[in-house]
Amino acid sequence: MIPKSFNWRDKKILIAEDEDSNYRYLEMVLNKTKAKILWAKDGIEAIELCKEHEPDLILMDIKMPNMDGLEATREIKKTHPEIPVIAQTAFAMENDERMSLEAGCNSYLSKPIKANKLMEVLSTFLISE
Repeated sequence: MIPKSFNWRDKKILIAEDEDSNYRYLEMVLNKTKAKILWAKDGIEAIELCKEHEPDLILMDIKMPNMDGLEATREIKKTHPEIPVIAQTAFAMENDERMSLEAGCNSYLSKPIKANKLMEVLSTFLISE
């Protein structure tokens, strides 16, 4: 259950996720916060949407087509180092978290992502109104 205290009406969250079902789950959870949700289906699109919309936070899938999340994070951090990037991956290998942090991610979530854990991590980067 997500507490009602999360009001991110003035926030933009970019979800970089190539799997439709994973995106729909994250969208469903985050819609309750009233944040504006943007969707990128690969790393290249994530970079483009970041330049265009300057989101307040990015949920970055690591394994995506065309450009993976680590490379996309490196590119985004060159021009927008202040935007928090939360890595997410289904392949929770021992070095995934280290590789994500080295690429510039601010935090890391392994899939399947639980709603309460997602909100806990995001709330450390987004201030509730």
